[in-house]
Amino acid sequence: MNAPDARCNQVNATRLDHGAAAWSLPQLTRNLKTNIALCLRALIRPGRFAVRASWFGTALVALALMIAAAASMVVLDASAVDWARGEPHWFRAVFEEITQFGLSGWFLFPCGFVLLTLAALTSPRLPTNMQAALAALGARFGFVFLAIAAPGLFVSIVKRLIGRARPLVGGHEDPFAYMPFTWSPAFASMPSGHATTAVAAAIAIGAIWPRTQIVMWLYAAAIMLSRVAVLAHHPSDVIAGALVALVGTCLLRRFFAARGLVFRASDLAAKPAPSLGRFTTALRQTISPRNVAA
Repeated sequence: MNAPDARCNQVNATRLDHGAAAWSLPQLTRNLKTNIALCLRALIRPGRFAVRASWFGTALVALALMIAAAASMVVLDASAVDWARGEPHWFRAVFEEITQFGLSGWFLFPCGFVLLTLAALTSPRLPTNMQAALAALGARFGFVFLAIAAPGLFVSIVKRLIGRARPLVGGHEDPFAYMPFTWSPAFASMPSGHATTAVAAAIAIGAIWPRTQIVMWLYAAAIMLSRVAVLAHHPSDVIAGALVALVGTCLLRRFFAARGLVFRASDLAAKPAPSLGRFTTALRQTISPRNVAA
């Protein structure tokens, strides 16, 4: 073996050894701690941008949902329960399966896994542009996580304070049966947690990836209908859940935009994301130890 070949092999061996050290458990742990701290700092810092987007459209939709929920309690809730009771068993069985996909875990667990993985693998040893691409991806998944988790947590508490009875509690239907401050699942009908999750997911994911909007809204509609079909909620409950999701995601979107994260402050549109090729390159450089800068 000649001298140049020997030197080349030595350099390659050094890079591989360095790469192995870069992805050791202590290094991954340090990356995780550092990146979580950076994320928290980015979220809690004061807003740097004035959000100029109007509230008018959101306020109009929110008012329409409030009116619809109130009207539904009077003219629709009881008849919707009668409709659901009269449907054949197979029909309700189908919606029993569909409604399971309204659980928040379908979104929170994957988003949480992606966020933790990115936090562990994103290293200061990576090129700056690769770090920026992975940070942009993490910010988007972080927004989706919070947009679903925050309204969901709010609903989990408020519904038990409101204490509205679910359909047919006590053996008969009464849309106006309430027992406030009762921490019982039977009196936790309004708002619907599944509807909140589905609508929040549709708004959040559709805001970042507009091409998904049709699919996400079909999903949200199916989940909302399923909650009535399986006699878990009244129509007004799912409308109230949609209202909470709308307000929650709107507030969070403005919160992110004010800090220069994900959305533009001027119109709340999603900022251009790095291309798929750039993400792929970033992930390849992140995973492959030999691509980590010495």
